[in-house]
Amino acid sequence: MRVIAGKFRSRVLKSPGKLRLRPTSDRLRETLFNILGPAVEDSLFVDLYAGTGAIGIEAVSRGAREVVFIESHAATAKLVRANLENLGVQAGIEVIEAPALRGLEKLAARHLIADFIFLDPPYENEEEYLVTLEFLDASHLIAPSGLVIAEHHCKVELPERLDRLERTRLLEQGDAALSFYRSAAAA
Repeated sequence: MRVIAGKFRSRVLKSPGKLRLRPTSDRLRETLFNILGPAVEDSLFVDLYAGTGAIGIEAVSRGAREVVFIESHAATAKLVRANLENLGVQAGIEVIEAPALRGLEKLAARHLIADFIFLDPPYENEEEYLVTLEFLDASHLIAPSGLVIAEHHCKVELPERLDRLERTRLLEQGDAALSFYRSAAAA
């Protein structure tokens, strides 16, 4: 696993080892960030269910102003910190060791507004997608022109529309898919 582009291009990240993780493939990460393009620069990026931290680290590498990693498992959060430390990243990052919703509640309490929120719970935990999307739909965590991106198995059907968020794009690559949501008012 490596950083695709930006400041840390080609740097290798520590792999999950014995941790039961399914990191986003290099190819899918590259596709995602090609879609997001220069909008990542100077953004506030949230990496939910951070795993190895590869998605958030890619955002750091591409110039995000601030990246928040939310990961509930202590050993996995330690892996995120180790990857950041190996790259020498100290400023503009925060690792919150908490379940996704509790981490989002902490961000909401601080009145943070994210440009991008990426969520990638374990594929088999389908209810996490809906619970997290519903929380984000009801919150004020997403900038008016911000995006929520959910990585999921291509056979998992995520809602096309919630109260305020609507899916504007569905991209499938292999057995993975990315659903892009934005505020219906901004679409």
